[in-house]
Amino acid sequence: MDRVPVRSWLILAAATVAQAGVAVLSNGAAFLIPELTGAGGLTLPQAGVVVAMPLVGIMLTLVAWGAAADRFGERWVLIIGAAIAAACAWAGSRSSGSVELGVWLLIAGAAAASANAASGRAVVGWFPQRRRGLAMGIRQMAIPAGVAIAAATMPGIADAHGANAALLMPAAVSAVGALACLWIVADPPRPQRDAAAPAQTRNPYRGSRHLVRIHAASILLVVPQYAVWTFSLVWLIDAHGVDPVTAGAVITVTQIVGALGRVAVGMWSDRVGSHLRPMRTIAAVIAVAMVLLSIPFIDAIGWTVLVVALAGVVTVLPNGPAFAEVAETAGPFWGGRALGVQNTGQFVAAAAVPPVLGWVITAAGYPIAFVGCAALAAAARTVIPARRPDPAAAPALDPTTATGAARATEAGPGNDSGGGSTGTTP
Repeated sequence: MDRVPVRSWLILAAATVAQAGVAVLSNGAAFLIPELTGAGGLTLPQAGVVVAMPLVGIMLTLVAWGAAADRFGERWVLIIGAAIAAACAWAGSRSSGSVELGVWLLIAGAAAASANAASGRAVVGWFPQRRRGLAMGIRQMAIPAGVAIAAATMPGIADAHGANAALLMPAAVSAVGALACLWIVADPPRPQRDAAAPAQTRNPYRGSRHLVRIHAASILLVVPQYAVWTFSLVWLIDAHGVDPVTAGAVITVTQIVGALGRVAVGMWSDRVGSHLRPMRTIAAVIAVAMVLLSIPFIDAIGWTVLVVALAGVVTVLPNGPAFAEVAETAGPFWGGRALGVQNTGQFVAAAAVPPVLGWVITAAGYPIAFVGCAALAAAARTVIPARRPDPAAAPALDPTTATGAARATEAGPGNDSGGGSTGTTP
């Protein structure tokens, strides 16, 4: 197994903190709903619009941040985006009304999207190919970790000091991420555009449907993931009579196990030398898990809880391999935009899950909704390619090569190494 310099692990840690700030902001906003509908006096739909603003902001700017990372490098994209997100979250904590609060959340989300677009590129660029699955699995842990941080802090702060004050938590995490990226992150080594091989500079979407198929499969697989995240708690309580404390504990433990599972899947993909094989296997397991969810085990609460836990874990596993595959296939000059497209598609699908599946559940019941999710996962299994068609499309320069290792050694904290002749411009 390739040796990874300590600096690469530090960059991974900084990128993971920056990504966690996005999760605290985008997912933590939902924990403000009780306070907004209570002391805030908003209706549930109004509160839903307010807390959806970070996701809207993220969707609007993902591709733009990715293009900026392609053009100027990952380091400053991460620093600027996290700093703006922290400032806007802090401003939201001092806002005077729901409209102003929603505006600050929108801008904060638009800024926080920088981490989605650039942190994956930075991680892939600083790790050799045979360790990227593990690295991306660790980076993807930031999302459930951020949700856990938000769940543990923001409801209590909102209850004690108001919904606005709870935004100090995403502000703090984003500020820490900005400082970590400032002192630790450097742009990964990559060749100058005029010296790069044609396979590295060409548009990876031309002449190949490989990336499009990965995007499509990821969109299909995010539906069961968000279906479980959104409806498993209420399904356990309302349909199976599980008490709220037990149901909440099941969901919490499931998220923790799912986070660890993402790391395990990354190690698996490194061991087999493919991100696609684990994706295809996981998609099939997701389809089976969602079918099991559709079978009414009303008189077997223990079995029901076990099946919910299984679905909650396996549905979060495909993201790491998918993002690693997109970044490697797109290469150093298109990776930011490709990851932006990947993220945008998933966020759009995720935003559609609650209202669409809510309507299906109301009209036809949970079993039909879960069977539909199983069908989407099965379809994703057929969409995922069996292999990457053009291995030359992967970045040709790893930080463990002689040149890359030398540049990584020379790069001090905060130094822009390897971004072409200027360190930041391709």
